[in-house]
Amino acid sequence: QVQLVESGGGLVQAGGSLRLSCAASGRTFSSYAMGWFRQAPGKERRFVATITRSGDSTYYDSVKGRFTISRDNAKKTVYLQMNSLKPEDTAVYYCAGSSIGSRISTTANWYDFWGQGTQVTISS
Repeated sequence: QVQLVESGGGLVQAGGSLRLSCAASGRTFSSYAMGWFRQAPGKERRFVATITRSGDSTYYDSVKGRFTISRDNAKKTVYLQMNSLKPEDTAVYYCAGSSIGSRISTTANWYDFWGQGTQVTISS
């Protein structure tokens, strides 16, 4: 069983930056595709970014050019660098892992493991 633990959330002003981290347990982190999703109050959980085991990444349109997903397999950690933050980025951010590491996974149902979430709040 893989466990994912997010950290790095907080409250920042619009235009600021945050870096989220997601630390994974287990031996096969490098084989997973990893993703970030977010859920704002009263809304569905939505895809933000994903990175395959080989490092290919895909982003939701509204975060392209502002967010960067990366991974450090030696540390079993995936990151989400968030720059030029906007109030509409406010949400709980979830890290997720997919055992199909080569797939560009943009759908929540394709992920096998989830973290508990970290709150990101952007003030205007």
